[in-house]
Amino acid sequence: MLYGIIVAVITLICFLLIVVVLLQPGQKEGLSGGLAAGMAGGASMGARRTADLLSKTTSILAALFLGLSVLANFAIDRGDGGQSTIQQSAMENVDPSEFSVPSQTQSAVPQQEDLDIEE
Repeated sequence: MLYGIIVAVITLICFLLIVVVLLQPGQKEGLSGGLAAGMAGGASMGARRTADLLSKTTSILAALFLGLSVLANFAIDRGDGGQSTIQQSAMENVDPSEFSVPSQTQSAVPQQEDLDIEE
């Protein structure tokens, strides 16, 4: 439940972050210059203040995205203690009698005979 809520908020933040980044000016005047000129005849907020506001908003949204992503990692319900689904399915299909005790197996390294060489 908590994980679903966090993912929904992260999705909303991603959408807002995309919009805010696209509104920021590029090398020339971006959409923020057009927005500032259109608001109240351009007298209330200049293009520079709009760019500062968009920059601060981007930083805040990015920090929220990062923090909620880390929080979502801890909110995931892991069920049983730490084995992945692949590990669980592998352990179900294994017959313990198939494995032999290491002391009963032959060495993979061939044994060398001791040769006495006289000089």
